[in-house]
Amino acid sequence: VYLIRISSTIVILFVMVQTGFLVFMYARYSSFMLQSEEKPSQVHILILSSWRSGSSFVGQLFSQHPSVFYLMEPAWHVWVTMYQNSAKVLHMAVRDLVRSVFLCDMSVFDAYMPWKRNLSDLFQWAVSRALCSAPACDSFQRTDITSEMACKTLCGRYPFTKVEEACKTYSHVVIKEVRFFDLKVLYPLLTDPSLNLKIIHLVRDPRAVVKSREQSVKALARDNGIVLSTNGTKVEDSKYKVMQEICRSHVQIYETATLKPPSFLKDRYLMIRFEDLVRDPLSEISEMYKFADLSLTPTLKSWVYNITHGQGPGKKKEAFKITSRDAVNVSQAWRNVLSFQKIKKIQEVCKGAINMLGYQLVDSEKEQRDLSLDLVLPRRQNQFSWSSFNPKN
Repeated sequence: VYLIRISSTIVILFVMVQTGFLVFMYARYSSFMLQSEEKPSQVHILILSSWRSGSSFVGQLFSQHPSVFYLMEPAWHVWVTMYQNSAKVLHMAVRDLVRSVFLCDMSVFDAYMPWKRNLSDLFQWAVSRALCSAPACDSFQRTDITSEMACKTLCGRYPFTKVEEACKTYSHVVIKEVRFFDLKVLYPLLTDPSLNLKIIHLVRDPRAVVKSREQSVKALARDNGIVLSTNGTKVEDSKYKVMQEICRSHVQIYETATLKPPSFLKDRYLMIRFEDLVRDPLSEISEMYKFADLSLTPTLKSWVYNITHGQGPGKKKEAFKITSRDAVNVSQAWRNVLSFQKIKKIQEVCKGAINMLGYQLVDSEKEQRDLSLDLVLPRRQNQFSWSSFNPKN
């Protein structure tokens, strides 16, 4: 009996020790898992759009925010260096560059700019407030609204190393890109644990895009060749083949993000229409900022009002500049400028995108010119809701 009691006591002690050990290991494992699931300290935002869609303006809405490090189209360097390839072939190189920039690793530019560099060697560097203020440049404060011209004059000679130094001091890294044509290419970035990536997909009425592209025909010719895989030959898109590809890509991106999307896209995709933005700037900007975990400052509110309430639609020489314009006038200008014959062709090649993104087709020149006829359908009808999403579907 005595031996049995000793044996049972040992068994109880052994079970207690084993239980304690398992509890300890589970606590360690849970702690490790929590740490591994913690998001990176920086927020990464990709503004995904196409040429002449208002993306430079949206980029500025983020660039001028004091918490944001912003770069405009860094993948330009990839396309310029490797212009004899197609957009599809270049997707991987573009993605790798974007990932490195999000992680503030600017050594990725060594492949495209092997010489000793200044800030001014980076494409469109002067539109980035972060590169025009400390620590990148001593001429402006982070809370200042900077202008491209003043920045070019004062900050261009600072060393390129300032790009990486500045990037590491911000809570948000925002990149605007027009060189992705397939959302699935971005899946490795969306599932990368070192990134906290969210995507703002900016679209615009294809008819308005064509009107704007016509102001920049020569500037877009090399990019057109890459989109159409012409082995380096420049193309003027008179037959709207590039527009057809752009429209197809917007449909692909939107459908991928909204029709049975992967679970990792939940709360990480937001579609914005340029027309909604110019009609109600503060409401749309507030939505984008909320999505990006940013807050709208009084200085930014004032700047947004001024930049969207200028005079007229903007001049041809201002095609790539952010100037104060009547933004609603800009969004409607195509209806008076383009011929109905052109409109019919654009509607033929982009019908799917026009319908899916919530724009109204026109059947006659009379409808086109009648500005009382609203061709931008209420967006809420077309908006996808995550509440109806079931990953098992």
